[in-house]
Amino acid sequence: MKQRPFEERYAAGWQAFAARLDRLERPVAAKKTPQTTPLPVAELPSAYRQLCQQLALARSRRYSAALLARLNQLALRAYQQIYRAPQRRWPVVLHFLTTDFPQRVRADAKLFWLCAALLYLPLLGMGLAVYQAPELIYSLLSPASVADLEAMYAPDQADVHRGAADNVAMFGYYIHNNIGLGFRTFASGLLLGVGAAFMLLLNGVFIGAVSGYLTARGFIETFYTFVAGHGAFELTGIVLAGVAGLKLGWAVAAPGRLSRVESLRQAATSGVRLILGVTALLLLAAFIEAFWSSNRAIPSEIKYVVGVAGWLLVILYLTLAGRRAP
Repeated sequence: MKQRPFEERYAAGWQAFAARLDRLERPVAAKKTPQTTPLPVAELPSAYRQLCQQLALARSRRYSAALLARLNQLALRAYQQIYRAPQRRWPVVLHFLTTDFPQRVRADAKLFWLCAALLYLPLLGMGLAVYQAPELIYSLLSPASVADLEAMYAPDQADVHRGAADNVAMFGYYIHNNIGLGFRTFASGLLLGVGAAFMLLLNGVFIGAVSGYLTARGFIETFYTFVAGHGAFELTGIVLAGVAGLKLGWAVAAPGRLSRVESLRQAATSGVRLILGVTALLLLAAFIEAFWSSNRAIPSEIKYVVGVAGWLLVILYLTLAGRRAP
């Protein structure tokens, strides 16, 4: 291949590669100046290897000194970025939570609403059904489990306070339970997405049944003041775990022009990033559940206000965060 077709074939990739290096070397100045869309950071190592191969080809074919110098300079800059001392992790984590994660959620908005329907429609339907016919709860729970549920939210338990050690122990339990649920929902998406959809439906039915039964039994204040604070974060986390799971299933069922292995690899990479955000939401939900929701000394009105604020915060976060970022 002659030099000109060689340059035309790879010019766009070199420009995107250089734009990413500019962002890494001079973050503030690079963002202020219009330029080519930068290469995603995650693709930098593989792009660097390709650039080294292209540089070797250019040398073996005796292309011009100007082209060799350009490619060599790009390779040196990339080497310095890839093999430099690790950056501080907190700025990376902060950027992910404030920009990357909400952007990814908005990019999968259709899947988000589908998963929300799979969770909330069964929740509302089962809640109304059990509220009107409380005996339906026994189709999901054993009599012993129903008795434990009533004992947990009985009004005469309002004056029972957990100690600090109990709160810490419950925090660990909630982390194990919530994050385990999120990962199961994500991983079950490998079954062509059917597993993730089933997990969303199952959780919707179970939460709806419990809510309807406790409402019918008159345990309104003890139950709803408990779930108000952490409900927004926990339910949203479950929905987003379903989004990640359905992405896996779709990659297996409809890989398009890619092989199923490559399609699954790309979907898994995107899904894992979503799951990292889901983990943050579920950790926050577990913390609130352990140290705030269980505190019955806090007036009910304050808990309801905090619960509404939580939903508003989640909505604003997912719709607005990261919009100004490139």
